[in-house]
Amino acid sequence: MSDLPRWAISRSAKLASLPLGVAGRATLGVGKRIGGRPAEAVASELQQRTAEQVFRVLGDLKGGAMKFGQALSVFEAALPEDVAAPYRQALTKLQDSAPALPAATVHRVLAHQLGANWRRRFRAFDDLPAAAASIGQVHRAVWADGTAVAVKIQYPGADKALLSDLNQLARIARLFGVMSPGLDVKPLIAELKARVAEELDYVLEAAAQRAFAEAYAGDPDIRVPRVVANSRQVLVSEWIEGIPLSVIIREGTPEQRDRAGLLLVRFLFSGPSRAGMLHADPHPGNFRLLPDGRLGVVDYGAVNRLPGGLPPLIGETTRLVIAGDGATILSRLRAEGFVKSNVDIDPEPVLDYLRPIVAPVIDDTFTFSRAWLRAEAARLGDPRSPAAQLGRQLNLPPSYMLIHRVTLGGVGVLCQLGTRGSFRAELERWLPGFADRPLPPPTRRPRVPRRVPTPKRTAIVEPPPDDTLLRQPGTPFPAGAPSTE
Repeated sequence: MSDLPRWAISRSAKLASLPLGVAGRATLGVGKRIGGRPAEAVASELQQRTAEQVFRVLGDLKGGAMKFGQALSVFEAALPEDVAAPYRQALTKLQDSAPALPAATVHRVLAHQLGANWRRRFRAFDDLPAAAASIGQVHRAVWADGTAVAVKIQYPGADKALLSDLNQLARIARLFGVMSPGLDVKPLIAELKARVAEELDYVLEAAAQRAFAEAYAGDPDIRVPRVVANSRQVLVSEWIEGIPLSVIIREGTPEQRDRAGLLLVRFLFSGPSRAGMLHADPHPGNFRLLPDGRLGVVDYGAVNRLPGGLPPLIGETTRLVIAGDGATILSRLRAEGFVKSNVDIDPEPVLDYLRPIVAPVIDDTFTFSRAWLRAEAARLGDPRSPAAQLGRQLNLPPSYMLIHRVTLGGVGVLCQLGTRGSFRAELERWLPGFADRPLPPPTRRPRVPRRVPTPKRTAIVEPPPDDTLLRQPGTPFPAGAPSTE
């Protein structure tokens, strides 16, 4: 494969193979049941084989297919255990890996983006990717000044593939009901489509990462790698070494799970007040537990710009739920557009709907678990339940949509980790309106980057390195630099 598969016919054919494969396996399953095999065993085999095909195709295609699979993988913890088990390995595999592009394609992108003499900018460059994901892959390298760096390279054709895949996935959304009956992926696909342009622009991503790096510079708990250089399709930043959350989810100690979960909550809720932005891609592949105990955070392509911080209504509503003040909650939800003027509901059912949702911050400590999330998913998703019936009467204003998705994704990761911690204290510190007092001001508020037009080809931001620092192309990594072992 010399390029990201991007032609609509070939990509659509692969995606179209998914429902055909499901139909074939379902037919085979009917035959096996007629032949005497138990229905439960046949259903389990159908789910497992479906998972293997779905996520193999999504991973091979990368682009929007891969990004959708990664987003879906965060919600694995909400699936019933008998359904989740066949999918867990296939889902979580998508959180930090994908088939890699060959070296020739990588070199072509670097030459186009950084210039024909791109190797002069590096002391060493590893052609084997350290990670590969939805729209790009990351290579280890050493910058000309000796800094160990991560070089993020966008797949050629990612822009066309991203939109094509998401459009096609929307057309076959019913397929994912095989994984979990009632699972509606259309809103997730729509939200991903809405943010395509920003995620494809590494100039904009670099600006967001610089703002986060400035806001968290010297922080004892959070590490944001410094941007070294960037163009529109190449982003070079400091390399950070640590244990991915996907590994901690699979085999981490209780101490690692608790530490990672607490810092994830701290980062997500403190970002809007400290950096003026919410990191909007909370899947485990974007977080590392570093050797010094800090949480390393990468990938700033998806952010929600909140220069005024998180809306106070979120914290105020949480506080009022704990206090049992349903009348005030309903009044504020109406004022903010969550309850339309023509909808008639009582305060008490609203309290019943919200109490379990805010359970993680009612007491001083809370343990997130798959069992808790499955119970909540069943309560809110069962059309016969009062909570589901009330939920259909509520409205989600557009300004809260991305905040809502990030919250759901973050909760999914916390439940995968099985983390226990003092989450109420974190929200009292960082969530406006929850503690009924103003947030502590940051020492220096970084400028929030805004969307700006970028040319089709953007020159690298970093000036050419000093020739005295250069080595010949192909020289090995200096001592202490990361390797691919």
